[in-house]
Parts: sequence; C-alpha cells; structure tokens
Amino acid sequence: MSNELAGTVGLVTGASSGIGAATARRLAADGAAVALVARRKERLEELAQTIRADGGTALVVPADVTQRDEALGAVAAAVEEFGRLDTLVNAAGVMFNAPSLDIPLDDWEMMVDLNLKGVLYLVKGALPHLLAAAETEPRRVADVVNISSIAGRFARATVAGYNATKFGVSAATEAWRQEFTKRGVRFSVIEPGATATELFVQRDYMADYASALLSDLEQLRTEDIADAIAYIVENPRRIAVAEIVLRPIDQA
Repeated sequence: MSNELAGTVGLVTGASSGIGAATARRLAADGAAVALVARRKERLEELAQTIRADGGTALVVPADVTQRDEALGAVAAAVEEFGRLDTLVNAAGVMFNAPSLDIPLDDWEMMVDLNLKGVLYLVKGALPHLLAAAETEPRRVADVVNISSIAGRFARATVAGYNATKFGVSAATEAWRQEFTKRGVRFSVIEPGATATELFVQRDYMADYASALLSDLEQLRTEDIADAIAYIVENPRRIAVAEIVLRPIDQA
C-alpha cells in the first residue's frame, strides 16, 4: 500500500466487477477508504474482504444507481460512515449493441438509466461533499472521474443507444469541469477502447458484435483503466486532467 490518498474517501460505482472493482482495489491500496457501490452484494462483500486483507478500508453499499433514492442514499451512506467524500468514480455501465430495428427498446432504456442518469444522480448527490472536501486537508482538492468510452467520441452503426449515453457522459463531464474546477473539484472523463470486462457477455445477441470487434485484438485490462484513474486523482492540486483516451494498440 502507498499513502498517496491517505485520509481521503472514495466512492466507486460498478464495484462488483470490471473497471469498478479494479479501481476500488487501486484506490484502497493507495490509502483511501472506499465505498463499494453496486447491486451484487455478494461480490461486493468478496471485494471488501480482499481489500481489508490487504490492509485497506472498505464499506459495502448495495444499491441500484438507476434508482434516484438508492443512488443518493449510497452517497449518504459513505459520508455517514467515513465523514467526508474526496473522490467519486462512476464506473457502472452496460453496453447493448445491435441493429436498431432489432434491439429491444428496454435495452436502450436500461443504458440511459444506468450509463447516463446514474451518473447524474451520483454527481448531484456527491457535489456538496466534494466541494467541502476540496476546502480541507489532506489534499484540498476533490475529484470526479466518469468512465465514458471511445463510443463517446465516435458514432458507429448499430451503436446508437450506447453512443447516445456515452456522448452524454463525456459532454456532461466537460460542462461540470468548466463549472467546478476553479472551486477545487476536478472533473475528468476516461474513454477506453475495448477492455476485458463483462460488457460483451451481457446479452446473447452481443456475440456476433463482440466476435467482430475483438477478433485478434488484445484488449485493455481493467487495471490499465484503474492506473489512469489513480494518475488523475493523485496528481498535485495544480494539475487537472480533463480527458484520457485509452485504446488497445491493435484497435484502429
């Protein structure tokens, strides 16, 4: 463990797997107390045990962040337990891609609810606490890191719903950056390319899309994204990273 984030508190959504779990482990290893937020309580408990066994501090907060009250409640639970909030990482997300005539409307709606509205809920609930943390020690700065995607920069056929949500995340993050950075709350967006997570196995109809995209491609690892997040939040106060794009070396 390092002490880069000692005395700070982080909240990570989507912490039951993938980028969220890797990020929670990294923040805890660097000294932050971490609130683990996701729907799958058993997975959160397993992650919390791993973090504690490594000497870290973790709080399990089962919540469905598509539900406003649960999202706001997750922030309140973290602050009640740890007394402050310095870092918010919005890593929860789903990806359902298929021809627009074929994809169920419910799946478009789910992406809007989780990928976009969930981020809005968490940021709204966290902002007062982040602003307060930015005025105090140990670091006098707070961070929000939102996980978007290269699909938040480039539109592609059969990806309309996912494009819409990730463009929205990237745009909202930039607007928040302009609004709050001078008040000590840094907003950053990370836009990864293909990453080895559960995104590609969440629907049977994704098999052909995943096969075409991932064939002969060495995907990014979740730890690669966690490293980028650590770089953002552990920078000195004078440095604000607005955006990081990460792609596998073989992905055009």
